[in-house]
Amino acid sequence: MQKLQGIAVSPGVAIGEALVMDHEGFRIPRRFVARDAVEEELERLDGAIASVGQEIAGNRDAVARELGEKYGAIFEAHLQMLQDARLHGELEEMIRQRHYSPEYAVSHALRRYAQVFQRLESSYLAERANDIFDIEKRLLRHLLGRRREEISNLTSDVLVLAHNLTPSETTNLDRKFVQGFVTEVGGPGSHTAIVAEALEIPAVVGTGLFLTEVSGGDQVIIDGDNGLVILQPNEETLARYRHEVEEIRTLATRLQSLRDLPMETADGVRLQLLGNIEFPYEVDHCVDRGADGVGLYRTEFLYLGSETEPTEEVHYQAYSQVVRAMGDKPVTIRTFDLGADKVPHLPEPEDERNPFLGLRSIRLALRNLPLFRTQLRAALRASALGSVRIMFPLVSTLLEFRQAKMVLNDVMEDLEEHGIDFDHDLQIGMMVEVPAAVMMIDSFVEVVDFLSIGTNDLVQYTLAVDRSNKDVVELYNPADPAVLKLIVAAIQAADLNSVPIDLCGQMSGNPIYTMLLLGLGLRHFSVSPSAMPEIKDVCRHVTIEQCQAVANRVMSMENAQDIKRYLKEELKACVPELGE
Repeated sequence: MQKLQGIAVSPGVAIGEALVMDHEGFRIPRRFVARDAVEEELERLDGAIASVGQEIAGNRDAVARELGEKYGAIFEAHLQMLQDARLHGELEEMIRQRHYSPEYAVSHALRRYAQVFQRLESSYLAERANDIFDIEKRLLRHLLGRRREEISNLTSDVLVLAHNLTPSETTNLDRKFVQGFVTEVGGPGSHTAIVAEALEIPAVVGTGLFLTEVSGGDQVIIDGDNGLVILQPNEETLARYRHEVEEIRTLATRLQSLRDLPMETADGVRLQLLGNIEFPYEVDHCVDRGADGVGLYRTEFLYLGSETEPTEEVHYQAYSQVVRAMGDKPVTIRTFDLGADKVPHLPEPEDERNPFLGLRSIRLALRNLPLFRTQLRAALRASALGSVRIMFPLVSTLLEFRQAKMVLNDVMEDLEEHGIDFDHDLQIGMMVEVPAAVMMIDSFVEVVDFLSIGTNDLVQYTLAVDRSNKDVVELYNPADPAVLKLIVAAIQAADLNSVPIDLCGQMSGNPIYTMLLLGLGLRHFSVSPSAMPEIKDVCRHVTIEQCQAVANRVMSMENAQDIKRYLKEELKACVPELGE
């Protein structure tokens, strides 16, 4: 058994078989072969070894001619490893006696060899592990060939283990079979983490390198509450986590009973519970959990899942599905929040060394008006079906907001000229997610209809921390006093000017912050559907006076770690089941 500590990005516990994705994005299967197919599979293995041997020999000869025998010897060493009689015997035994597929046998054996080298104190010998991985990759490429198994072609429940998952790969995970995932890199608040919450599956990121120590089919536990991954757990650990899964189910059943109860505090202060959604199907989760509307409809999936620009009709169908499902409840459509490097059909940016500070979000929209207008037309058309609000992301200056609003007004005029119906009085708002927006909040509240605090980016920009960089991710903390002061400033300015304000970052959906946010004056929570029952549960257990006392204590503290520890203690005292 081996334990890995990572970063929890989507709660819950999953127990199951590993599906290992290599750096090229295909799975290494654990396929068992029938008795009468063993000889055929051994022939297939021999054919792959012969083909790879020819490849390596060709590389050896070419390099030796160009650079000299010394460099060709590198590939000669690879050839000797490949043709090692002991390795051959081990692979044959796995296929003949255990009925493993050649793919799984190759992966299992060579990764075990690599681990031996990695544990050696000699750095020179430890580096030889990379030579073994190279041989493994070559053999798998030949063995899988056209049988290469893409992540989207699943037929049974799995836990996905990968070095990294791009937003589009995460978006395309099959919800029916993927029960959880782990990545070696990444951090909280990344798009991959957000999609994991949307899929409502446990997820842990930023574990560090571990894929060489696990093979497809191995049993794994993903603890998405504590950021823990357990490889090949023992029986005692399995029993404990199976019991925890049952407790989670029991709690979920109890929380489901809150569905039709009002979102209010114990002293009767009415609150609003809105949903954050990524995909249209999530609106059903919002309805099932009694949401008061959709506070954040992210639209990035329309771009990430396609190699071509989504048409106006594609946008409209996605928006109208959500608007119709919510009836007369508000649906806030956020315009695309992407960098130029993430939109496949746009030209690659020439000098995008730091995408977080580059051409993205509202900046990208204002630089690509046809793209922006297409989305706005579809959103406006959908507004004829229900209560739609439009929100602009990453606004940092008044000029940006005014320019975006001018484009929207221009699209409205165009629709009106063509007799296309839309809501002429729909509300227009913006995300508060950069310190500049907070510093100018007194001016913004005069021109917006509503505000939404996006703490995922606000934390990143306030603390100068790349939330996807595991080397600094421990500094990414919503409880940092600097972040809290910005949140307070935004809420107070909005309240003074009677401008509705919600908080839609991941902080809003974490129950340890609920009492603090209530005490700071927040009355509108926008959270992932999976977090709704817990947030409502906390709110119904506490009074505003209690929460104000918590907030006053927190705002006198100077250390994020102390604040978080205190908030956990307060949650445990008020709602023991959620504070454990």
